[in-house]
Amino acid sequence: MVEWVRIGSGGRAVPEPVATPFVWSGAFGGALVLMAVFTLLGGVGRPTPALVALSLMAALLGVWARFVAAPGTAVLCWLFLNGFGIPPAGTLSWTVARDTFWLACLLSAALTGTAVARVVNARAAYRRITPQQGPAYRPPADGDPF
Repeated sequence: MVEWVRIGSGGRAVPEPVATPFVWSGAFGGALVLMAVFTLLGGVGRPTPALVALSLMAALLGVWARFVAAPGTAVLCWLFLNGFGIPPAGTLSWTVARDTFWLACLLSAALTGTAVARVVNARAAYRRITPQQGPAYRPPADGDPF
């Protein structure tokens, strides 16, 4: 007969974030794939959909990352967006207003993903270690021994 028992009955810690080099590898590979897809779909010259997709990817990577990985993730995504999202493809350029906005969008997406993940994990850990409330306290009645 099989008896089911709970293995981990104590409080569990908050999950450990992924190491920064792994997050940056994911940003590099993901940005490369996304920009290749947008290039094949004729998206060169229309960077707005690519910026949205790269921002969503940066936020998704931020869920598993530490806060220190956010600037590198944003810069890697920006390099691919700037190099392959606007003509001439393969040439990096700097236009102050546009590129500052792009970097701000990508950095805020990565930071937002990381912050949301930290808050959700911390709340879940708090709920796991908070003791459950028992029945309401009832003062003993007259003549009640307990």
